[in-house]
Amino acid sequence: MDTARLKESFARVAMHGDEVALFFYSDLFLRHPETRDMFPVSMAEQRGHLVRALATIVSDVENTGQLTDFLQALGRDHRKYGTLAAHYEPVGASLLATLAHFSGPAWTPELAADWQQAFGLVANVMTEAAAQDEKLNPPFWEGTVLSHEMRTFDIGVFRVVTLDTLSFVPGQSVAIESEMRPRIWRLYSIANAPREDATMEFHVRVIDGGALSPALARGLTPGSRLRLGPPVGSLTLDPGSSRNVLLVAGSTGLAPLKAIVGQIAERADPPETHLFVGARDASGLYDLQDLKKIGAECPWLTITPCVSDDPDYRGERGTLPDVVARSGSWASHEAYIAGPTPMVEAMTERFSSLGVPATQVHVEDFGWSEPCP
Repeated sequence: MDTARLKESFARVAMHGDEVALFFYSDLFLRHPETRDMFPVSMAEQRGHLVRALATIVSDVENTGQLTDFLQALGRDHRKYGTLAAHYEPVGASLLATLAHFSGPAWTPELAADWQQAFGLVANVMTEAAAQDEKLNPPFWEGTVLSHEMRTFDIGVFRVVTLDTLSFVPGQSVAIESEMRPRIWRLYSIANAPREDATMEFHVRVIDGGALSPALARGLTPGSRLRLGPPVGSLTLDPGSSRNVLLVAGSTGLAPLKAIVGQIAERADPPETHLFVGARDASGLYDLQDLKKIGAECPWLTITPCVSDDPDYRGERGTLPDVVARSGSWASHEAYIAGPTPMVEAMTERFSSLGVPATQVHVEDFGWSEPCP
């Protein structure tokens, strides 16, 4: 398998953008119409998933360890869709047909053999991971909503309990599907450390044009049924670090960092921990009441709420990067950032200028494009 030829081939095909995924799924559904029911009615988001996954596989094709971890997680995750080992053959056939179509005259028997071998390796790793996971876990966890509260006009907080215990590490996320939006899965961070009663808290903000977030933030009631996928994510506390901890949260980026606070609280000797929570105005500090309760019980924890666009706010004012920068020296801390993309990028850049080593900065980018709080 010529990896350089694969990368060159994918770069050529990827230039056609959304047409690639559109052709692939059209080919798959025409050849195997029984697979259509595995996907949501609107395929716009799903088409993006396909291209991003292919880009990751091709870019990491020479990094065996990293690629294997990615594919194993992908194989386990696809169980929630009902994916079976038998589905990989038709998927592979449609993928090769798609690549051949957009490659044009550049599609040669040698290139076809490269792609066939590459997909064979991908399919083997994913199916083996799925088979191993099947021995340990269900394809998804059935959850029931215990409580739901609208904290602001666009942020809902709800609590879920699962029939079977879902093991996770604080800071991780799970994909959620609602009976109101069948076959639409989106990742949401769990806002607590594991509890004996198996309950989990989620903070969901309505995203403009979002397919699932309005249903979760506004439409759930006690008794609503959800499906939860396997836990994913690497924004987790470093158990080997003895450094003090800095947590910076924008909007519902608070959720995974709140879970990490819960994990730190379970330590016999918790490190000094600073949590900064930012919003554009006071109403955006939607979880402040609960945070104050946690702070009162944890003398090692300092909580600093701040707002960027409310001149009447009596607490800290300014963007999160500015407030964090003037509040202390952080070069010796383990830093965790979660929230909208502009905030994450601005905070990461500020840490660099403040001398915080990149190896001590851990990021969860929620992908929104709202201004930095």
